Amino acid sequence: MLEHLDPIFQQTIFPFEEDFDHRPWLEWFHKYWKISALASVIYVIVIFSIKRIMRDRQPFGLRSALVLWSLALAVFSTVCAMRLWRELFRYQGIFGWKATMCDAEIGYSGVNGFWSLLFVLSKLPELGDTLFVVLRKQPLIFLHWYHHITVLMYSFYSYEMLVAPGRYFILMNSSVHSIMYSYYAIKASRIVRIPKWINICITLIQISQMVVGVIVNLLAYHYRSNGEFCSTADSNITVAMLMYASYFVLFANYFFQAYLAKRSKAVSKREQNGNVYTNGISYTNGTSVANGHASNGASSLSNGHVTTNGSHSNGSAKVDKTD
Repeated sequence: MLEHLDPIFQQTIFPFEEDFDHRPWLEWFHKYWKISALASVIYVIVIFSIKRIMRDRQPFGLRSALVLWSLALAVFSTVCAMRLWRELFRYQGIFGWKATMCDAEIGYSGVNGFWSLLFVLSKLPELGDTLFVVLRKQPLIFLHWYHHITVLMYSFYSYEMLVAPGRYFILMNSSVHSIMYSYYAIKASRIVRIPKWINICITLIQISQMVVGVIVNLLAYHYRSNGEFCSTADSNITVAMLMYASYFVLFANYFFQAYLAKRSKAVSKREQNGNVYTNGISYTNGTSVANGHASNGASSLSNGHVTTNGSHSNGSAKVDKTD
């Protein structure tokens, strides 16, 4: 039947993909999925311990290491996404769209099965992202480490359950990661200056991923509630819905705080005839006024940088290393 497919949907299948057998891995994850919970606890303890230790130390550069790390993950994510996209269209041409979402056998075997397994296992080493954040003393936001541990535990927990809709979760996440880690590699290398709109686009893509995740879960629930076959469990749909909904809220809040709120503040500052107000303090010609007391040089505004109580902001938003 494959010979009748459009050539664009065909791809070379390597022996290690064709011969992949997921059954031993079902047993392995059944026995050892709790490793992900233990790893998550250790991860949280380690990153916050390092963050505390680094509090009074100078940040490490680690630029070359970050380039190599991000590049390695970008290459893996790109290859994974390319293989999964071609396989998705290949199966859709044979079995239809519903089968790609609900038939576990075509999601766990062959090309899709091989790369899906690697994707699940990759969630463990990806925890290393946070080491660069804390060692370089960059802001460690809740979204970053929450996303890492929940994706890890959900992936390990779900594998043995033959969650067919999971192929879409993996496909989306690997596609976003291919873009995101490529961005991090280029940014860390300083080869080119990346415009701010790229940051905004990446965050919007991440938010879109969460919307699609919710839709896929709703479709799976719809099929099951109507008595149609869909290889998953109601409990897994509930967990996945809660997970994707929480990601959507957190990413949407991040987008608002990083881009919309800061832009609104910048416009408000420009409209105040050269006077800048931050946290109740007015900056005018280098003089600060706080609680009715004036102090020259206590706080300063120069070259677009505002320093208040030791905090510093250049008005630009950074995309945190999250997916």
